[in-house]
Amino acid sequence: MKRAERAARHTVIQRALCAALALFFAAGVSLVLFRAHTLKNPAPRALAAHEQSSLDAALAAYNADALHALPYNTAPKTLPLACGSAVVFDAANGCVLYEKNPDALIPPASMTKLAVMYVVFEKIAAGEISFNDIVPLPPESWAVNALPGSSLMYLAQGQRVTLRELLLGMAVPSANDAAAAAACYVSGSVEQFCALMNQTMRGLGLVNTSFVDASGYSELNVTTPREFAAFLRVYLAKYGSPESQNAARAGFNGALEEFHSVKTFSYPQPRNAPHAAPNAVKQNTFAATNPALYAIEGCDGIKTGFIPESGYNLSLTVMRNGTRIAAVFMGGPGENTREGNRYRLHDAETVTRWAFDTFASRKTIAPKALALAVAGGTENALYLVPAHSRPLTVPAILPDKTAQEAAQSVTTEIITAPYTQAPITRGTQAGKIIHSLGGVVLEEIPLVADRTVEKGNAVLYAVDMLAKKLSSKIF
Repeated sequence: MKRAERAARHTVIQRALCAALALFFAAGVSLVLFRAHTLKNPAPRALAAHEQSSLDAALAAYNADALHALPYNTAPKTLPLACGSAVVFDAANGCVLYEKNPDALIPPASMTKLAVMYVVFEKIAAGEISFNDIVPLPPESWAVNALPGSSLMYLAQGQRVTLRELLLGMAVPSANDAAAAAACYVSGSVEQFCALMNQTMRGLGLVNTSFVDASGYSELNVTTPREFAAFLRVYLAKYGSPESQNAARAGFNGALEEFHSVKTFSYPQPRNAPHAAPNAVKQNTFAATNPALYAIEGCDGIKTGFIPESGYNLSLTVMRNGTRIAAVFMGGPGENTREGNRYRLHDAETVTRWAFDTFASRKTIAPKALALAVAGGTENALYLVPAHSRPLTVPAILPDKTAQEAAQSVTTEIITAPYTQAPITRGTQAGKIIHSLGGVVLEEIPLVADRTVEKGNAVLYAVDMLAKKLSSKIF
């Protein structure tokens, strides 16, 4: 009897073990199938606010360079420019289209005032000062104390002038006195303001650009065409137009419309000399120093500069049919202003004619967030996001089509793996977007992980690895 009972108990135990093993096996299979399903149908969770901030910082690394080479090769092109150095770029994305002696060290001359204006705009955007502020005029800003040969708006003791008027004075007649007044207002002295300008330039990654005055009069101010073009691209992107990053925050329609495309400026007005009889105020009307404003279709800026040590310099921007070309010309020849302007205009016309015949900008449409499965991780899915969404620079390489027409024929392909494997770090590339035209790859944009996913525990990792092997149809 005892033997029979033992046999019965043994049978029960065996059956229980078999049932447990069957349940364990079924649970394991179910878990594998469930993980396989989730890997096939990824559904990432939304990012928390701190994760989004970290993602934004990771993406910023892909957009750190203000200028970069075209992503495709173009036939070598030598342009008949009179200037000693030049850099031409697509303002929408910073692609360099042409360069000539771009790393020569050259004084920027009055193009220095663009750096002054940039720092002022930064202060306005930060809410520290405003366009309508009345600016005190220290003696170093009075025209009577200016160096011989200075460009001036004729500031004088006792005048009442706004910061906006000083910016117009710098932009239109290239007034050295206006630069000194703005510098003293922002920092207390020209010397302290130059330290701030230099710090700002270092923050933009410009290591060969430095200033010792705010006007550009000194030959000790120095930059290179490449670095000044990089600065110009940032200037245009942040403050150039109403759509620019910080123009709305600063409360204006952009530097090009409100300052650099203005062709005439009158100063002083009766309101600027409150203690003088209105009929005693001698008003000066100044014409913009930029010759391209008057001669080149679509030109809306930006700034000239000249001292004997620099030659005739010009920063230029021209907008046509949705494409904005920008350029920096330095070391231009000329025995006098009239001759220097003739050469500057020649170079500006040569570059714009060639650039608009050869290239066009085209906006890219970023894909919707792409879900990607993650195997063996603490999360089973993430989103892939484009590293950037800069416009493309499209070349005129299709037969019988202009660059503008060719831009409509760009094709886009999205390539991703069916899954990725943990661990993966936020910002890591796991796919790409390829824009092509006529078989030529115009640009490859990385698709990067929007989050960090750590490796899961050993059991979960083993389950996912088994799901990958057993579910070939999924992958």
